[in-house]
Amino acid sequence: MFNNYKRIAFILLGLLIMTAGLGVFIIPSKLASGGLTGFSLVLNHLFPSLSVGSIMLIGNIFLFILGFLLIGKQFGGYTIFSSLTLSAFLDIFARIFPMQSAPTDDLFINLFFGTLISSVGMAIVFHQDASTGGTDILAKIVTKYTTLDIGKALMVIDVFVVIMASMVFGVRLGLYALLGVLMNGFIIDNLIMGFKRRFLVVIMSEKNDEIYQFVDETLERGATLYHAEGAYERQDKYVLHTILNKSQYIQLKQHVHRIDPDALLSVTTVQEVFGEGFAELR
Repeated sequence: MFNNYKRIAFILLGLLIMTAGLGVFIIPSKLASGGLTGFSLVLNHLFPSLSVGSIMLIGNIFLFILGFLLIGKQFGGYTIFSSLTLSAFLDIFARIFPMQSAPTDDLFINLFFGTLISSVGMAIVFHQDASTGGTDILAKIVTKYTTLDIGKALMVIDVFVVIMASMVFGVRLGLYALLGVLMNGFIIDNLIMGFKRRFLVVIMSEKNDEIYQFVDETLERGATLYHAEGAYERQDKYVLHTILNKSQYIQLKQHVHRIDPDALLSVTTVQEVFGEGFAELR
């Protein structure tokens, strides 16, 4: 139950950050965008009898069903929650802070900061195995069934939408939007990789039993002990090997320093870890 509340709290944080980036910079600048919104604008221009809202509604319903079927009920539920909440946040923001124009007249500055801020929020939402609806769902599906990262999958999908939008609304805004799509994919991939980063810790100490007890009972992580022989003195030793997140690594380093300042501690950054206690292997 606590994990569900924690997950929802992080999703809400990501949506608030997205609202700030979109509401302050992107929307007031009227920048052409990728995603379902951009696709709906193109279809509305080609078929004026179809409203943008109705196209988005139909598109989201179709994509929500795909999300439920191909990714799972939990993803679909959190995505519906995120999509509706983001819409509500944007409406509330527009009422409280009605912005007739962006903070600057420079489209590039608005694009840069708007994309930077909203991408941070989107990465937080993605890290919780949710999305904000639209083509984000397609990106998650592509990621599940291919080797593409979420940011690259989103970028490929949005590039097609931006090309269509630039043909309808003009090359200038289309190129700005394309730059935003590229930035968005790059930022999201790097942030999510940072969220997943773990530390491989190898320890040689005379007090490995105490250190293992701390890892097992306090950090609640697994560890492996290797039998080794010192090359210089030819003495038997044990080497402890464990994988931790950043906060756990800091705690372990402090504990080792406290009980055995002479211990040898080697640390390597690990980009991804799959298996029990970490991400599911797929």
